[in-house]
Amino acid sequence: SLALMVIKFKEKALADLYKNGKTNDSKYKKLCKNKRLIEGYQRAVSIMYGVETVEELKLFSFLHYEKLRYMKEPLSSVRIVNGMVERLLFTEIENGIEVELIEIDSTHYGNKR
Repeated sequence: SLALMVIKFKEKALADLYKNGKTNDSKYKKLCKNKRLIEGYQRAVSIMYGVETVEELKLFSFLHYEKLRYMKEPLSSVRIVNGMVERLLFTEIENGIEVELIEIDSTHYGNKR
């Protein structure tokens, strides 16, 4: 089988959330109170660990994987919980994914300002 993807976390908080379901980082304080979001985030990251290419994320329709336009850097995103606006933003690197941040506010990036 092919080598699985490399998953990097841009911030320690994001790694903590994945491993422990919590973090002391104030940026994600509110998030930690929402069990559905934490579980959705952990599920999304564990799916990333299990696929061989980013393209395979398309097979998980509930993730709504997409490459974002209107961005300075080429980011991609997946939805964390179906029916909720929160998304996980990441950069596609050569052999995997770098998890950037959890986008919590609901303003959709399609609205160019």
